[in-house]
Amino acid sequence: MAVSSALVPLFILILLNGLLPARTLPLQQRLDKIKRLPGQPNVNFNQYSGYVTVNVTAGRALFYWLIEAPADVQPAPLVLWLNGGPGCSSVGFGESEELGPFRINPDGRTLFLNRYAWNNGNFNLEIYLKSHLDELALSQFDLAFFFVGSVANILFLESPAGVGFSYSNTSSDIVEVGDKRTATDSYKFLVNWFERFPQYKHREFYIAGESYAGHYVPQLSQLVYRNSKCDKAPSINLKGFLLGNSVIDNYNDKTGTYEYWWTHGLISDENYRKLMAYCLTIRPTDECFRAQRKAFEELSKIDPYSIYSPTCKTFTFSARRLLRGHHVGGWSQVYEGLTLVTVRGAGHEVPLHRPQEAL
Repeated sequence: MAVSSALVPLFILILLNGLLPARTLPLQQRLDKIKRLPGQPNVNFNQYSGYVTVNVTAGRALFYWLIEAPADVQPAPLVLWLNGGPGCSSVGFGESEELGPFRINPDGRTLFLNRYAWNNGNFNLEIYLKSHLDELALSQFDLAFFFVGSVANILFLESPAGVGFSYSNTSSDIVEVGDKRTATDSYKFLVNWFERFPQYKHREFYIAGESYAGHYVPQLSQLVYRNSKCDKAPSINLKGFLLGNSVIDNYNDKTGTYEYWWTHGLISDENYRKLMAYCLTIRPTDECFRAQRKAFEELSKIDPYSIYSPTCKTFTFSARRLLRGHHVGGWSQVYEGLTLVTVRGAGHEVPLHRPQEAL
């Protein structure tokens, strides 16, 4: 059947309109797109990473890694994930060990997929929870909040500057840091990031985290909420925040920790009673320190943050001696193109104190 010549321009127009969104995305967003990670299996979602400057004068920039949900579940909410510490990497912990889609194989070279990743939908778990609402004392409202992350676009942020890949060109920024500046920098990051990713500006947005993020998350959420009331401030569609195992205050944090260890059989009854008796005060006593040392002895090599995980063994490599005449001047270790040299008696400046070994 012949195609009318009048339909050809219309067909071309429709085709071009379909291509426009990808072409009109900000250049920096397209540059941030990750094609494939080393050792990565095939995936059905997109991912991006890069830096967003939060202070031009100081040269302070925060690193992010966005892992999108698959196209067939879009538009999904956007969840900002913050690890705590302070000082814990959201990439090294949040993505690689917790809610991200990738896990590192024991060979240290390849990745495998996490079946419970928040960006890819854990539908089997959802069915289980829905069928056990009464048993688990969960309401449909609770369930909705529980699953906001299971099919979401996850934005991992390394914060504050100095954590993970985030950096500052001003050395004092690494020392003179606090919750207030961390919240301010994270807010500036969000404002600039939404300009780079305008398709997320009106998505439902949640802020989530754990550990010391018990401070980061509420403070950033408050800043976003307050600024959203200003006419000139960028609009961020904040719907809520989520906290897990969060740092609140010493009394509640320690109580929860000791009870967790004890109820999971990680410490003895006797030491549990000592911890509860001596360590819940404002100023810990010597008895408390002794009880804590005993607790860590009882925990042994078990990871208190993930007690069911296998022990992570340290990689060790044999060192080669560096001889200076008949004496050992140091040692060197080589692993995949990286060389670590230890020079005996070098002090801070090897060429100054040990010029012969430096050669």
